[in-house]
Amino acid sequence: MLIFLLKGILRDKSRTHFPIIIVSSGVAITVLLFCWMQGMRENIISSNARFQTGHIKVISKGYWEIADQKPNDLALFDTQILLQQLQENYPNIDFTERIYFGGLLDVPDENDESIEQGFFTGIGCDIFSKTGFDSKILEIQRSLSKGRLPEKKGEILVTNTFANQLKIDVGKTITLISSTINGSLTIMNFQVVGKVSFGIPTLDKGAIIVDISDVKAMLDMSGATSEIFGFFKGGYFNDKLSIDIATDFNKKNIPKNEFSPIMVSLREQNELEEMLYLFDSSIGIISTIFIFVMSLILWNSGLMNGIRRYGEIGVRLAIGESKHKVYFSMILESMSIGIIGSILGTFIGVILSYYLQIKGLDVSPFMKDSSMLVVSVFRAKVTLESSYIGFIPGTIATILGAGLSGIGIYQRKTAQLFKELEV
Repeated sequence: MLIFLLKGILRDKSRTHFPIIIVSSGVAITVLLFCWMQGMRENIISSNARFQTGHIKVISKGYWEIADQKPNDLALFDTQILLQQLQENYPNIDFTERIYFGGLLDVPDENDESIEQGFFTGIGCDIFSKTGFDSKILEIQRSLSKGRLPEKKGEILVTNTFANQLKIDVGKTITLISSTINGSLTIMNFQVVGKVSFGIPTLDKGAIIVDISDVKAMLDMSGATSEIFGFFKGGYFNDKLSIDIATDFNKKNIPKNEFSPIMVSLREQNELEEMLYLFDSSIGIISTIFIFVMSLILWNSGLMNGIRRYGEIGVRLAIGESKHKVYFSMILESMSIGIIGSILGTFIGVILSYYLQIKGLDVSPFMKDSSMLVVSVFRAKVTLESSYIGFIPGTIATILGAGLSGIGIYQRKTAQLFKELEV
């Protein structure tokens, strides 16, 4: 039966071309949207994890309550002991210290008189260590647009956009004005040794990168740190495992005061839980929409084909074939069309998605005023699921469309057959 139906599909092109084109187009769009959403999901997770959340994060209880303000007066203390405990208890995670601070950047002239000023967001991370773990996480080397990485105390990196705004070039000495952990004013000079561009408009507007040892000295934070970031070894984020680890840590370390350490997962920060839920449910929404739309189109197509095939259906019923069997054969035929269209559409969708994965789409002109921490070049991501996700709407829509249009078979009356055959 299946071979007979496939021959009919291949030979009667006028009846099958339109449904195959519709299914292929719908499946291709479904696969492309799925890969695009997966790419955006990874973009958001990667950007936030690298710069703001980590895969997991350890901070003080008081710091967490007003984390948006980056309150260094509520920093973690005795961090070396805490880091050692974390590495022993969770060996599958790499931990690193970060300090976030802000203030005023002053650009003096040769007479030490101020010529340019701007507010900065400072990131204190581990640059000097031999492993350079934090530098790799932040991809500082790859983001360098001019100059080199800091190699000794008193050296700093400035984002390219911020440097151009304040007319700062490599080799220039600048002054950072901020407040210490105790609230007193602190001033320190640094030499700009490089410019970086992360491709994240929010950061590139006014960020500086300093080794964490310089920041600790500047802010009187010896033995303290703002946040401890944790990253899964291998670099791949595991949502469920991050929640389990955070829950385990918080059960073992019940907060006693506002300086007690707590652990939070990526999902709990930056309102990412709602966003990740949206991405996780996106494929279901996309599939439902395309199943509905394609079903309506294929239903109408099936009705038109049914009118043209009244003679064929009448003959089959006249020679004794049951209505159930005719209806089932139409369903099987439509499923075959759905599979053929899904294979073709998946191939087209994967090719287009792979192109967007390699080339990407630069949306920086639309993100100049954006506060989202995402890379401005969006890329699709081709995954294993991409090879079969399109078959869900492709086959369901064709079966549903044929099922609705084929109900008319049961309304046929044998008394009308001879009249139709005479025509």
